[in-house]
Amino acid sequence: MKRLFLLPALLLALTFGATAQSVQDLPRPQTTAPVSSDAIQQGNWLVGADIGNIGFNFKSTTFNFDIAPRAGYFISDNAVIGASAQLGLSIYNGGENWRYGLTPFVRYYFPEGAAPTHRWFGEAVLGFAGSSDEDSEDDAFLSRVYGVRAGYAHFVASNVALEGTLNLIRSSANIDVDNNTGTGLSVAIGLQIYLPGRNN
Repeated sequence: MKRLFLLPALLLALTFGATAQSVQDLPRPQTTAPVSSDAIQQGNWLVGADIGNIGFNFKSTTFNFDIAPRAGYFISDNAVIGASAQLGLSIYNGGENWRYGLTPFVRYYFPEGAAPTHRWFGEAVLGFAGSSDEDSEDDAFLSRVYGVRAGYAHFVASNVALEGTLNLIRSSANIDVDNNTGTGLSVAIGLQIYLPGRNN
């Protein structure tokens, strides 16, 4: 009887041992890449998007979606100019509200505190925003948007970075810019792709 239980136990131990060995041999997923200085040099391009405010409110049956695609060009090492579009939609009982905006930006990656895998950056934005409806006299149909951002870019591949930003944006338009109407702080997460220029 003991031999009957010994054989399955031995086979089970060999199976777990072989599985553990094969899992250890698998390559680990890449979570960082030491390429930040190559990605932010003069002549390169920046494309990507910040995504925020995706959700559905069960109580008010409202669906919200906001995305901010962006593109920019590095005019020198560490400095990029470009533009970001704000696109948003709210669907609710009785209608829908489209939000839009265009905000040119200037971004600078700080050499201080830099590492091969990440960079801190600052950004200034100035543009306009509006919406498809106007619900009060306090909200403008089309308005200036301006503000500043502080951010962190972590490179996960040779030309891809995950970014987090802290934003201080001002707008009187009836639109959420970085999930923020009026003046206030907000946080955004984005994915940026750094494309090499013709000479890089």
